[in-house]
Amino acid sequence: MDSDLIRISIVEDNEYMREGWEAVLDTQEDFCVIDTYESCEDAFASESIARNDVILMDIELPGMTGIEGVKYVRKHHPDIHVIMATIFDDDKHIFKALKAGAIGYLLKKVSPDDLCRAIRDACNGGSPMTPEIARKVIQSLHIKKPKDKTLQLTDRELQILNELATGKSYMAISKHIYLSEDGVRYHIRNIYRKLEVNSRTEAVAKGMKNRII
Repeated sequence: MDSDLIRISIVEDNEYMREGWEAVLDTQEDFCVIDTYESCEDAFASESIARNDVILMDIELPGMTGIEGVKYVRKHHPDIHVIMATIFDDDKHIFKALKAGAIGYLLKKVSPDDLCRAIRDACNGGSPMTPEIARKVIQSLHIKKPKDKTLQLTDRELQILNELATGKSYMAISKHIYLSEDGVRYHIRNIYRKLEVNSRTEAVAKGMKNRII
């Protein structure tokens, strides 16, 4: 076999999808589809699995899930690039797959040209993603998070800290958030303790500095 060929296996339980991908990839001169499988169990039982450069894998599979499959590949065949190809576009599945070790994440509606490009990108050191998936990943990096665990206030504490920043009195805050004045004072003490400050001004300044208000 030509060593310049990109060797690919497909793990997908939908027969029509599996055969469609195989047909597309086999038209490329630099691709060689070694085998296709209905499940991770079938794939990992095959002696040929270790010969792959890329595995195109679904998430929702019978038996072992694609997320579990990625972890298996990373552990036993760390040189193989796994690209997820799935219908799931929610944050939970995306980040679980990437955290497990997937090098790319595509939606099944990906065009044949983009699918081929993604496989080549993965082999050239890239992390191919469907555009809307890449946008979700980028947006997650822009979420403001406290730099220190001590700054992780509860939702109620954040609400009161924001009220403090407006200059309201304790009584005004209690009326606005429907909490007793003693309750407001209790939360403010906790805010001061977590932020390691001694006054309203210091609390607001630290909250703004660390982007929690």
